[in-house]
Amino acid sequence: MNRKLISICTILLGLVVISCNNASQHKRNSVANPVAIKESTSVKQIANTPALIYAKPEVPVLCYHRIADGKKGDYTVSPATFASHIKMLADSGYHSISPAQLYDYLVYNKDLPEKPFMITFDDSRVEHSTIAAPVMEKYGFRGVFFIMTITYNKKNYMTTDEIAQLAKAGHTIGLHSWDHTMVIKYKEAADWQKQVTEPKKKLEKIVGKAIEYWAYPNGVYDHKGAAELSNYFKLSFTLASKRDSIVPLQTVRRMIVPEWTPQGMHTSMHRTFGAKKI
Repeated sequence: MNRKLISICTILLGLVVISCNNASQHKRNSVANPVAIKESTSVKQIANTPALIYAKPEVPVLCYHRIADGKKGDYTVSPATFASHIKMLADSGYHSISPAQLYDYLVYNKDLPEKPFMITFDDSRVEHSTIAAPVMEKYGFRGVFFIMTITYNKKNYMTTDEIAQLAKAGHTIGLHSWDHTMVIKYKEAADWQKQVTEPKKKLEKIVGKAIEYWAYPNGVYDHKGAAELSNYFKLSFTLASKRDSIVPLQTVRRMIVPEWTPQGMHTSMHRTFGAKKI
């Protein structure tokens, strides 16, 4: 009887030792592989609905075209004026954000820096690389350059090397169609191929990364076109057009910046996008 009891106790003691060893080994493996812990405990992010995205406070998005002396019109500012705008934003505590940050804010409620804004450029003008980028970088800002790809390496427009260098410097490169034909004129599959699919692929080869953002030629869109663009891009940017509540990610508003004083530009930012806290 005593012999049986001793045998049973011996077996139970062995099981306890094995269990402790396994637990200890599991703990060591977990510490050595924190990624595994993170993956096992992570919760999948839930995207906001279009209604929730549409209801979020808008981030000011500025749009520049030409930067040149001696030119007049709503689409042109002088180099001195552009520099004064950027200095005012920096001195006022604004922080430039990327489209990726805007997307995460809209879709997943990610935090943005204090006083966020975005600065964008349309049409691939050479001064965007030679004038605008250095001024922004001086203050730690980065911009978004929407490329009209028919302009590659042509007079007064950026070269493919300049576009690639902007991407390497931390700026975002987006697409502005092949030849500035408005989206409302894309009627056939061939139109989408010519204006979106093919230029997007070529631009991706130039910058070595995905092209995920679009600016509408002339800022013009319709619901059908905006819905179709959601198959190609995370965000699409209009100009002053009203947003589409069904596809708000494809109708992000921007404000054209003309030859304003810094204070005039600042006032217009607040009037256009509101002063709600983000």
